[in-house]
Amino acid sequence: FEAVAQDSLMAAVKPALQHLVKVLAESNPGRYGFLWHWFDEMYALLDLLLQQHYLARCSASFSENFYSLKRIPIGDCRQQPLATAGLPKRQHWKSLLLLVLVPYLKGKLEKLVSSLKEEDEYSIHPPSSSWKRFYRAFLAAYPFVNMTWEGWFLIQQLCYILGKAQHHSPMLRLAGVRLVRLNAEDIQALEKKLAGATSSQTQSIKTQVQSAVRKALGGIAISLSTGLSVSVFFLQFLEWWYSSENQETIKSLTALPTPPPPVHLDHGASSALLPKLKTVCPLCRKIRVNATALSTSGFVFCYRCVYSYVKTHQRCPITGYATELQHLVKLYSPES
Repeated sequence: FEAVAQDSLMAAVKPALQHLVKVLAESNPGRYGFLWHWFDEMYALLDLLLQQHYLARCSASFSENFYSLKRIPIGDCRQQPLATAGLPKRQHWKSLLLLVLVPYLKGKLEKLVSSLKEEDEYSIHPPSSSWKRFYRAFLAAYPFVNMTWEGWFLIQQLCYILGKAQHHSPMLRLAGVRLVRLNAEDIQALEKKLAGATSSQTQSIKTQVQSAVRKALGGIAISLSTGLSVSVFFLQFLEWWYSSENQETIKSLTALPTPPPPVHLDHGASSALLPKLKTVCPLCRKIRVNATALSTSGFVFCYRCVYSYVKTHQRCPITGYATELQHLVKLYSPES
């Protein structure tokens, strides 16, 4: 449960923050527009600082530490290292790379696929051009690649549930680590490290600068983690509220019903007013000149005929719908 929940935590944070930035950018494009334009890069940078802080301090990512988990190197070591000991450099940088870079590249790839689909619909490239063939082949292959990627994660999770694997995610296997729960010794060591960091004093200027930089980065990471910890459920609610499935439900519940046809009209009498030929005006019974439609009913007349009728009666000649002169719409045919 903790392994899957910590994955869903970070998956819910980014869409919710993205929506908040979008609201800011739409309210004041001149001031906050750059936040929306560079959101992926700024989020990746903040994520890098956050994950680096927690990997160095707790041997875990932010979401893993939130659920009291830690990373340990894969091996036959009987005694697990403390969370404050940190990961070996190789596992540390591989973990940081897979935590930050892979989601960033995956998000960029999804945006590229979305833009290519739009370009494919409105493209001006010749159908036989090499670029057209290339990105059509890419769009055709992407669903299968994405299915393979998601299937890889699903199979790994099933093996983990059945006890056939040490990892619930292929990313952990690539990083050379596995997840375990924090024990009492880990919690005590983390508390002592936090207390020692606040009371330690440095002597040289170099160590003072390094300590200030660490404190600044640590303060940013702690403020981010504290804010995320407090608002995690609110962010998950926002992610659910603005999901495509929920929006479709809201639209189905709030959509206006289709107006019924006019029941006060006699169908036989109204149909008798319509000529058999569609090019004939229902009012003057001649071939239409300067065809004009009524936006209230959709029927088409001569401009002079319908203008005079609407100006006099303020309704549609066929349906009887209340109509004004601003409801007249000029139609342009290819012949004209």
